[in-house]
Amino acid sequence: MTTVHDGNGSGGLALVLSGGGARAAYQIGVLQAVAEIAPELDIPILTGVSAGAINTMYLGAHPGPLSVAVHNLRGEWLRLTPDQVYSVPPGRLGRSLAKWGVNFLMRRRQGSPSLHGVMDMHPLRRFLERCVEFDGIQENLRDGRLRAIALSTTCYTNGHTVTFVEGAENVPMWHRHMRYAVRDQLSLDHLIMFPAVKIGNAFYGDGSVRQGAPLAPAIHLGARKILAIAMRARGVAAAAVPVEPDDYPTAAEVLGLLFHSVFLDSLDADAERLVRINHLLHHQTGAHESGLRPVELLVLRPSRDVSELAEGKALKLPWPVRTVLRSIGGERARSAGFLSYLLFEPEYTGRWALDGPGVRGRETAAGQDREVLGGVETAISPPTPATRTAESRHACSTLPPLVYPVGSMRRTLRPIRHSSSR
Repeated sequence: MTTVHDGNGSGGLALVLSGGGARAAYQIGVLQAVAEIAPELDIPILTGVSAGAINTMYLGAHPGPLSVAVHNLRGEWLRLTPDQVYSVPPGRLGRSLAKWGVNFLMRRRQGSPSLHGVMDMHPLRRFLERCVEFDGIQENLRDGRLRAIALSTTCYTNGHTVTFVEGAENVPMWHRHMRYAVRDQLSLDHLIMFPAVKIGNAFYGDGSVRQGAPLAPAIHLGARKILAIAMRARGVAAAAVPVEPDDYPTAAEVLGLLFHSVFLDSLDADAERLVRINHLLHHQTGAHESGLRPVELLVLRPSRDVSELAEGKALKLPWPVRTVLRSIGGERARSAGFLSYLLFEPEYTGRWALDGPGVRGRETAAGQDREVLGGVETAISPPTPATRTAESRHACSTLPPLVYPVGSMRRTLRPIRHSSSR
């Protein structure tokens, strides 16, 4: 049984950042809006996965307040281009397949695998080496501004989700079904996007692959309030492009759906589970005596499908990537979802993600900022007993959806009961 730290005040606030490739730039736009209303805010618990882990690590290592950290991180995103994230060396895939074929025909069964990923992620590694000061994590821990930072990965040895945690000495670790935590000093190796990275005696990959409970690390680390940033607009269930009955889906469309499943679905599903747990436990007698405690959750998300803005932008990618995309149908309009994960291009990311919480930044959120961010103001301030009682009654009587489009965000800080068995 894990003992959950009982955070108080701002010390119990956590930020949860999910993965999503180039879509993770949207997180910076939301955080910029949060920093405008709370420039001196400290978020002591930071958790992230995949591309969200990069933003998490930068914020956790930065020595300044949230407003300065987000401003500087925004600048790094504006400088980021596809050639600084990945490369597809010409002929690499062909040579690897040819080598595999020769080994197969000659019945060679020993040696290392022929292909270690289609994309070379070393450019991103070099970029992160230049812009992230990893020693800053320990400094922020010593200063008390940071309680814990957690990055989730997938272990290829056992198939479990492994969350690497750097934090205060009293920060608890946990072990649940198919997921557990390991105390470690975080480094560049823990910022994992495909392909696999060796840490210790095992290989680890992108944590989004097996992460079924993205909110759990924050709760284990003592969060009483969680601010989570999703990257899917509410109600987006299908492509907006008309589909002919006999129009067979391309490989890029299938990969887009697969990426949505890996990077987007888990956060929404976990938020729904917390709402249901809250509804059930509110009627359970003795919940307080048994050690259950409320955890408030606020999810911010785009007001429209960000894939729409990726349509027709394939020409912005390096020609080897365009060649691969063309071969799998990636230039079709219905493949924009897949393309949106690869488009590390300032003209794309800066258009909707870096100027504010709406898909088109301040253009979308103009005149609505106070309404949009009112929920954030409530999230970062201690709830009053009267507010909590009213919200509890409202949650149990109607149980409205927890997540709202950023363009129409309103207060939705409902107490969600949680025990140490999470």
